[in-house]
Amino acid sequence: MAGGGGAAARSRFAVVGGGIAGVTCAEKLATEFPSEDIFLMTASPVIKAVTNFKQVSKTLEEFDVEEQPSSLLEKRYPNIKVIQSGVKQLKSDEHKILTEDGKEYIYEKLCLCAGAKPKLIFEGNPYVLGIRDTDSAQAFQKNLAQAERIVVVGNGGIALELVYEIQGCEVIWAIKDKAIGNTFFDAGAAEFLIPKLTAEKQETPIECKRTKYTVEGSQEKERPTAASDKLGSALGPDWHEGLHLKGTKEFSHKVHIEILCEVKNIHLQQEFIQLQRTSLTFPREGKNVEPDQVLWPVYVELTNGKIYGCNFIVSATGVVPNVKPFLDGNNFAVGEDGGLKVDEHMHTSLPDVYAAGDICTVAWEPSPVWHQMRLWTQARQMGWYAAKCMAADTLGESVDMDFSFELFAHVTKFFNYKVVVLGKYNAQGLGSDHELMLRCTKGQEYVKAVMQNGRMVGAVLIGETDLEETFENLILNQMDLSAYGEDLLNPDIDIEDYFD
Repeated sequence: MAGGGGAAARSRFAVVGGGIAGVTCAEKLATEFPSEDIFLMTASPVIKAVTNFKQVSKTLEEFDVEEQPSSLLEKRYPNIKVIQSGVKQLKSDEHKILTEDGKEYIYEKLCLCAGAKPKLIFEGNPYVLGIRDTDSAQAFQKNLAQAERIVVVGNGGIALELVYEIQGCEVIWAIKDKAIGNTFFDAGAAEFLIPKLTAEKQETPIECKRTKYTVEGSQEKERPTAASDKLGSALGPDWHEGLHLKGTKEFSHKVHIEILCEVKNIHLQQEFIQLQRTSLTFPREGKNVEPDQVLWPVYVELTNGKIYGCNFIVSATGVVPNVKPFLDGNNFAVGEDGGLKVDEHMHTSLPDVYAAGDICTVAWEPSPVWHQMRLWTQARQMGWYAAKCMAADTLGESVDMDFSFELFAHVTKFFNYKVVVLGKYNAQGLGSDHELMLRCTKGQEYVKAVMQNGRMVGAVLIGETDLEETFENLILNQMDLSAYGEDLLNPDIDIEDYFD
């Protein structure tokens, strides 16, 4: 067989992608088939490993994500062979992968876990930084050191954390929704969190449990700064720990939120001067908005007509599945969000090709209280389950749908509060056919239950509420709670005594 340097290497299983989904998939396959070589192909010298895994409840899990040299993975699993090269082409009809370094690999079963890329509001503008991974967070930090004002666009978890962490720099935060943090919260939770944005932060940093492994030394010089086409792995929940997010100004927090708007245009300084339009100063409480006298490197024009100058723009507007290297010559079914469609066994539409994590789009009829979201937890669960399905198919066995797809459950931290989201926590897809029950202690906890026909279908718990297991059970059991009425969230009634 002709190929770059002799015959193609063969293996029963190949996995593409060194993020959580790919690594979890490779590890599970390596355990199931100790005598088979598992090929793991990754463009980066570091892989993402799950550490300190804890099953908190039936469906809630907590873990840390650590960057490690791929040699550590090969030490732990001698039958995993890490191939450090990007994929140039997939020839699915020949069961063959061609890598960037000119080699060929033949597989029996393949799992694609190549993740997703940041969705940039404007491609190729040096003043627009996409944030999604550790590399871009570091490039961002270098830029922030000289910044007096930045514009943050986006309303997911990363934008939220970013705005909270930035100090000493004016932040104009443009969101397309009415309230902040829309992917994780509703307006009530946002109101609960907002005081934290403006409060002076305590100087004692919370201790970071994660030890970091970063790629430094030889690679550092060749790597162009913040090249958005370089794929890093996604950020973990504590990604900002250890980054000194401080701009040039001496004050702590200055955040102005522009709601219900998107970025219409970005103008470089020269273009802006030619436009002869007026840009605005940073809005101060109770003052009329004044035209800005300062000249900025770049200007952002919002759909609400306002223009702000700034040092740079952070695009934290979600991700696009990284399917491009695999589409050419292969007839994949692709979902509306651009991901590779997978069935309930993580199979794509092509024979012997599976997919897991951010690259895939769930095409099965999901449980009424589960939905796909491109998060660490789902990447881990999907990678693990995909490996189980590949193993079962190989051995001709059947496999049941994994329990983690019964109930959407995610635990994270925002603004130093523990945040648990369960089921249809934002009434996703319920239309107006639902009611909300709320309980809130300012600065302490926020509890929201989403109810439909007397049954709980979702919840948001912020703070140390200790209600996650009870609520998880109530959602899974679909018990009729109408008899409890408003008492369901009454803090004087110990709800756990009822439902154990």
